[in-house]
Amino acid sequence: MPSREGRRGRVLVTWMRYDADGAATGRRLTEAGLEVALAPKTGARSPRELAALAAAADAAIVSTDPFDATVFAAAPRLRVIARVGVGTDSIDLDAATAAGVAVTITPGANHETVADHALALVLAAVRRVLEHDASVRRGEWNRAGALTPWDVHGATVGLVGYGAIGRAVGRRLAGFGVRLLVADPAADPEPGIELAGLDELLARSDVVSLHLPLARGTEHLIGADQLARMQPHAILVNTSRGGVVDEGALVAALRGGRLRAAALDVFEVEPPAHPRLLALPNVVLTPHVASGSQATRRAMVALAVDNLVAALGFGPDAGRPPNAVD
Repeated sequence: MPSREGRRGRVLVTWMRYDADGAATGRRLTEAGLEVALAPKTGARSPRELAALAAAADAAIVSTDPFDATVFAAAPRLRVIARVGVGTDSIDLDAATAAGVAVTITPGANHETVADHALALVLAAVRRVLEHDASVRRGEWNRAGALTPWDVHGATVGLVGYGAIGRAVGRRLAGFGVRLLVADPAADPEPGIELAGLDELLARSDVVSLHLPLARGTEHLIGADQLARMQPHAILVNTSRGGVVDEGALVAALRGGRLRAAALDVFEVEPPAHPRLLALPNVVLTPHVASGSQATRRAMVALAVDNLVAALGFGPDAGRPPNAVD
């Protein structure tokens, strides 16, 4: 384990565009006597590939890398995984605990940014922005007819999940004069929202926006049965996790006219998006960037470094890593 007295440690960094020379990032680690090994995650990565990268690591600052029991077995020196973001579905937390590895996240750094992106997807889908863009590029000028947009104002919008991000999305949508339904067993009644069960929310909403983590109880929460409960003119928006939606069922609903449109920032397998989604003109797709802005990226990585440094025994929170989840 590294310390101020000069024993060195190795930090594996898989987060893309990590600033190895930044005062709050790379320099902070090297000044603490830590060696930084960069291995950016730019595509799918298997546990076997990750195990080879993590074998000599004492700590890791990571993206959505697949940490399972085989990785922990191959990395006996590993003591902390500092996840940049809040999702931990790619990390086996039980295996991490059994291996004595602390897992930390970066809460509160980006929920407003995710809410901005969710609203952008709602507007893009409802106002048919990409379809009109493609039409204009084809030399057309379709101001009416088949590509006529729809309204956000006056719509019923269902928020599935009402944590920090869901509430931030609700605040933005309130300015559009929408009716807000919320499905979240932990949500309390408050002015401006109506609490509803998931089935009721799906049946009544013109737009359904998902804001919940991927866990055992939420995997494929939106499947064929749930999509069938939605109105044919409804739109599904997902900025949470791809596995919350059964993509095969979603494609079938969109192709069969049982759902008007979808807007997705996340996918069951990343990358790429499901090839059948790519062929649909009524789907807006972005590459898991809802949490990203220039400011939030800096804040998230700096917080991940804070978490890691504390877990390794440096700084005012030494030995008590903030934002630990296991």
